[in-house]
Amino acid sequence: MPRNPSTGVYSKPAGTTPSVGQVIDPVPWNALTTDLGNEITNSLPRDGSAPMVAPLKAASGTVSAPGVGFASNPQTGMYLKGGGLLGFTQNGVDVSFDQAMIYAAKTGDYTALASDNNAVHRFTAAAIVTLTAAATLGANWHYTVIADGADVTIDPNGAETIDGAATLIVPNGYSAFIICSGSAFFSNKLMTKILTKADSSAVGSFIDGVLLSNNSGSPNTHVDFAAGSVRSGSSFVSNAASITKRINGTWAVGTGNGGLDAGAVAANATYFAYALRKTADGTFDVVFSTSATIAGVTTTLLTGYTIVKCIGAVLTDAASLIRPFIMNPRDDYTYVTPVKDAVSAAISTTSALLAITVPNGVKSKAKLRIQFTSSATTNAALIHDPAQGTLTAGIGNDGGISGAIQVASNYAIGSSDIWTNTSKQVRQVAGAAGNIWVWTDGFHFPCGRNA
Repeated sequence: MPRNPSTGVYSKPAGTTPSVGQVIDPVPWNALTTDLGNEITNSLPRDGSAPMVAPLKAASGTVSAPGVGFASNPQTGMYLKGGGLLGFTQNGVDVSFDQAMIYAAKTGDYTALASDNNAVHRFTAAAIVTLTAAATLGANWHYTVIADGADVTIDPNGAETIDGAATLIVPNGYSAFIICSGSAFFSNKLMTKILTKADSSAVGSFIDGVLLSNNSGSPNTHVDFAAGSVRSGSSFVSNAASITKRINGTWAVGTGNGGLDAGAVAANATYFAYALRKTADGTFDVVFSTSATIAGVTTTLLTGYTIVKCIGAVLTDAASLIRPFIMNPRDDYTYVTPVKDAVSAAISTTSALLAITVPNGVKSKAKLRIQFTSSATTNAALIHDPAQGTLTAGIGNDGGISGAIQVASNYAIGSSDIWTNTSKQVRQVAGAAGNIWVWTDGFHFPCGRNA
C-alpha cells in the first residue's frame, strides 16, 4: 500500500498525477480510488464507532507534552519515560503509581533489596532483616515486615537509623511498614508506640508463664523454662518457646547451655533464676545465681544483656544435684520427695530456730508436716514465723500445730504453711519437753506469677 507503515505518510500510486488535456488511464486511477477507500477504512473514526485492530503507536512525548493527551488539556495524559517506563502526567506534573505488591514467606535472616519495593515479607521464625543502604534503595522505597513466629529485628545499613534508632524490633504477632527517605528509614510508628507503652514503668511487674521444671532427659542438672513473658518496671522480655539451662556450667547464650553466673555448682545451695533480655534484639535467656538480689548477680558473662526479674529458684542436694520438684501455679513448689528436716529432734519450752530446706537469702512460706511426741500429757508443739518473736506453746498461751492427746509418749501429727526468715529458719517451741519430726513438702517463693 502507498502508506508507509513506519511513518504513516501516504504517497499516491504512480500515474495518478495528470496534466491538462491528458487522457486519463483508468487502471492507475481505479487503483488510486480503491487504495483511498482502503486507507479510509483503515483510519480510526473520530467518533469511536470502530475499534483498533492493531497496536496504537503514540509519540513518546514529555511530562509537559504527553504522547497521548486531551484536546481540552493537552498537558494531561501518558508519555514514555526514560528506560522504557510509562509515565503519567496531570497538568504537566508527573504522577507516580506503585508497583505490584510482592508477597513472600521467610524463615531466617534476610537482606532487603531495591527489588523488594512494595514487598510484604512474612517471617515465620526469629530473624534479622538487614536493609540495603538508603541511598541505594532511594526515596519512596517501602517495605512491610510481618513477624509470625518470633520477633524480627530491622537493622539499617551501617550507621543509618530507623525512627532515629539503630534497630527496630517487630514483636511476634505484629507488623511494621517501613519507608526510605533516601538517607534514613522510618516506620509507621506502630511498633514505636507499642514498644514505648510496653516499656513504660507505669505498667508494673509480673510473670506470665515461664514455669520451671526438671528437664525430662537430664533432671539432675538441667531446668526447663516454659514460654511466657516477664516484666519489671521498664524492662520487658518474652519467649515464644521453652528453653533449657544447665546448672553445672557457667553461663552461655542459648538453650541447653550453662546457666551459672560464676563458679561451679555447690551442694545444698539455692540458685535463683533471673530472666535476661538481650539489648540488641530483645531475645530471652536465663542466668542462675546464688544471689537473692539482682544487684548481687555476677554480670561478667552477661555483656549485652539486661537482668529483668527473678523468676524462680532451684535447690541442690548434698550431691550438688537439683532436687526434683513440681512447680504449681503462683510460684508454689512441691518436692517430689519430702525432705525430713528434723528426726526425733529435741523440743522444749525454750524457743529455738530450726533450719529447713527452702531457698536461702529470702523469706519463703514453707509447707511443713510434723509429728510430735512427749512424755507429758496434754502437751503441744508450736512452729511459727520467726518474725512473730518468741511465742509460748499451749492452749492457754499461743497455741500449737500439734499435740499429744492426753496420753504420755503418744504421737500427734500436724501441718501448716509457715513463713521463714532469710536464713531458711522457723521457730519451734513446746509446752513441755518432747521430740519432733519435721517434713518439708516444698515452699512458696513469690516472684509475681499471675497464674
